[in-house]
Amino acid sequence: MKKLSFKQYLLIASLIFGMFFGAGNLIFPVHLGQLAGKNWLIAAIGFIISGTLIPLAALLALAVTRADGIFGLARPLGKKFALGFLILVHLTLGPLFATPRTATVPFSMFSSHFSKGMQPIALLIYSAIFFGLVYYFSLSEGKITERVGKMLNPAFLGLLFIIFFIALIKPMGATSTTAATSDYLKAPMINGFLQGYNTLDALAALAFGVTVVTAIRSFKIKEGKDTSIALAKTGLMSFLGIALIYLVLALLGATSLHYFKLSANGGIAFAQIANHYMGTFGEALLATLATITCMSTAIGLVVAFAQDFHKRFPKISYRTFLTFNCGISFIIANFGLDTIISWSTPVLMFLYPLAIALILCGLSSKLFKNDSRVYKWTVSLTIIPALLDGLNAAPAVLNQSAFAQSILTFAGRYIPFFSYGMGWLTFGIAGYLIGLGIHFFKLSAEPAGETA
Repeated sequence: MKKLSFKQYLLIASLIFGMFFGAGNLIFPVHLGQLAGKNWLIAAIGFIISGTLIPLAALLALAVTRADGIFGLARPLGKKFALGFLILVHLTLGPLFATPRTATVPFSMFSSHFSKGMQPIALLIYSAIFFGLVYYFSLSEGKITERVGKMLNPAFLGLLFIIFFIALIKPMGATSTTAATSDYLKAPMINGFLQGYNTLDALAALAFGVTVVTAIRSFKIKEGKDTSIALAKTGLMSFLGIALIYLVLALLGATSLHYFKLSANGGIAFAQIANHYMGTFGEALLATLATITCMSTAIGLVVAFAQDFHKRFPKISYRTFLTFNCGISFIIANFGLDTIISWSTPVLMFLYPLAIALILCGLSSKLFKNDSRVYKWTVSLTIIPALLDGLNAAPAVLNQSAFAQSILTFAGRYIPFFSYGMGWLTFGIAGYLIGLGIHFFKLSAEPAGETA
């Protein structure tokens, strides 16, 4: 068995950490802590499961199946489904949600210094400059920014750990006396799990995880089993670090309720915490580093989007896809962070269960020899309840119609865990078990020497 050296393990672990942790990952665990209050720890555990363990499982699924990304992993469901799922994921990671969010997250960290009337104008100017620079640097397919990211990401993390250190020495108060919102009194772990969808890291792992697998294989590790073991070890190292950061951020959010009201989003909350511990200078430095870090993330997203779509649709140029992505991202960014989050939630409630179903099938594919029937049963029974979960989480303009309410009332009565936003769970498991049963039944029924 070929093994990585300790230095190589650290290199791959730092690559994974850099790919998955950015400024955007700060805001959701902080907001989670504010929402969960005294139940912050249970909620954070749920958040960590969906925010770190599922992305790690996605990387392992790519290694086990030797897939070249989303399309390859979803290929057993047919080319049309694989292409459709790839487009949906890239639109979510690209111009619809994740890429516009890279501009609105750092803006939210200093937006309170503008009056409410001035905030839309300030966001317009800020996002125009932000995406103008993103477009300019991405023309060379992002290569210019590699060194910048390597220098600035450690600086950003350094500032983050200074805030953590001061907060541990001088906590804002005890979490046991902070109030939890109604959802987090009823089901803190499930709601924490659903909040973890907002990191988008499971989708990102499917889209860009092949980069990590390729990096491991560049160290002359060719066997699938060796690659999976190396990936499991390095992924565990990096995601453990991310999980610890999430825990501290959730704790900061919960304790901040002693000084601040529940914020509209985690960007505002984290800016308030930074100001509390480091004053205006610390808040300004945080916003500056977050801007540069998010810009680096945005460049990675728009480059990957343009490259992948140009590969699938070669008649359309890389530059055309890049222009489209940056232009639409700029427009959507100006709706504001809160609006982006509210509209991304139903999409993620639909896409994440499908991604989890694919990851489960990919991880266990050797058990059933990658039989497409297992994939089809699992995903087919996941789609409808996931779609209903998405509708239930949608803004009122979509789910308050009489037709939508009748469907949701029916689902609430007959679909287990629907009221918790997990209606897909029992259906997905049932589909997986049915698929396995059919595979092994067909296998046992075939004459000796034939395969399923």
